[in-house]
Amino acid sequence: MFDGRDPLYLQIADQIREDVLRGALAAEEQVMSTTQYATTFRINPATAAKAFAELVDEGVLYKRRGIGMFVAPGARDRLLAARREAFLTEVVDPVLDQARVLGIAVEDVVAHLRSRATDIPTTAGDAP
Repeated sequence: MFDGRDPLYLQIADQIREDVLRGALAAEEQVMSTTQYATTFRINPATAAKAFAELVDEGVLYKRRGIGMFVAPGARDRLLAARREAFLTEVVDPVLDQARVLGIAVEDVVAHLRSRATDIPTTAGDAP
């Protein structure tokens, strides 16, 4: 499961973020403990704890003393907002920059996107 080039704690944090975004982990749902992560994935508990600490700092998880870690209310919305902003700045902005260099009108870029987008919502309010 965790075989990327990034440090293991980042891979764990990314997996939990993805689970929250996909709805596999809902607000107020308990996540596995660091001990469960360590046992299940045969990793050092400190590695899982580092991932959880990062997610707590981001407001994705919170700790209930003596009970465990839970998905924070609004975590999915915060993650979606951050991902949307990153998508626009990391993907769309370079496309527009390249279109400008090539002399492609914004309307042509938009028309091309619309022709390719058959199952994507047309307004932000339509998003899942």
